[in-house]
Amino acid sequence: MDLELLRTFLEVNRHRHFGRAAEVLHVTQAAVSARIKQLEAQLGAQLFIRQYHNLQLTPEGNRLVRHADALLAGWRKARQEVVLGGARQQLTFGGSLRLWDVALQTWFHRLRHKLPALAVIAEMHTPELLTRRLLDGHLDIAFMLEPAQIETLQIEKVALVELLMVSASPGMDVNSALEGDYLMVDWGLAHALEHRRMHPDAPEPRVRVAQAKMAMAHLLELGGSAYLPARMVAAELERAALFLVDGAESITRYAYAVYPLRSEKLELITTVLDYFDFEIELDKQALLESQQDVSV
Repeated sequence: MDLELLRTFLEVNRHRHFGRAAEVLHVTQAAVSARIKQLEAQLGAQLFIRQYHNLQLTPEGNRLVRHADALLAGWRKARQEVVLGGARQQLTFGGSLRLWDVALQTWFHRLRHKLPALAVIAEMHTPELLTRRLLDGHLDIAFMLEPAQIETLQIEKVALVELLMVSASPGMDVNSALEGDYLMVDWGLAHALEHRRMHPDAPEPRVRVAQAKMAMAHLLELGGSAYLPARMVAAELERAALFLVDGAESITRYAYAVYPLRSEKLELITTVLDYFDFEIELDKQALLESQQDVSV
């Protein structure tokens, strides 16, 4: 079977749109449609129910998703092991979008410096897909904020994520920040509940973003306030491009590493987890005092 057919099938399923799948695959929409028809002909089953502005998987298509994912992952792993001659270790890890810029990028750089001969495959998925790929054996380790409690998986804290309310304007208090141009960053359900508990009277934010990096870029370019990771905003606070919001409590979240209890790579996993910088300490009182001097 042509693996491009399976790759095309997965992209169409992911986007539920032939045109968007074609853009990702850098082919025409007609080519995507032809590939799906060819795959359906080979399998002898219809994979999608095509309705106007509504593309849904058939039961046969639903059953194919996991097999297609496994076949492509297996091929990637086999190809890399053949190229490496089987002489080096390999680590396949995945992380959530929320964590990549906050903790994983720095860890990934440290991993590459410490173990330059290690073959690495890095992926980014939703927590649900990360968990599924762990259980299916496609990932050696995954990183997320709110891991599912599954008895066959080991869950370990690897990083503390301290969220600070910061603003592009100096001298802001909590009420002014929440009532002004406030951006709600999606840090998961636990964060949303904690945020509501801490600020029960806050108005509904007009802007919501999925990633801290998006929020910080907005603050630096257009202004506003948001809860952002201490390690991400440290340099901006030091140079007075961003400011701590007066009287705002910080919110603490933990990043977790999740891996199979019976993994053949437990020794390697233990080694690479030691490369995490667990937390960053900021002298918030000193920053506040220096920023008050700037605002004066």
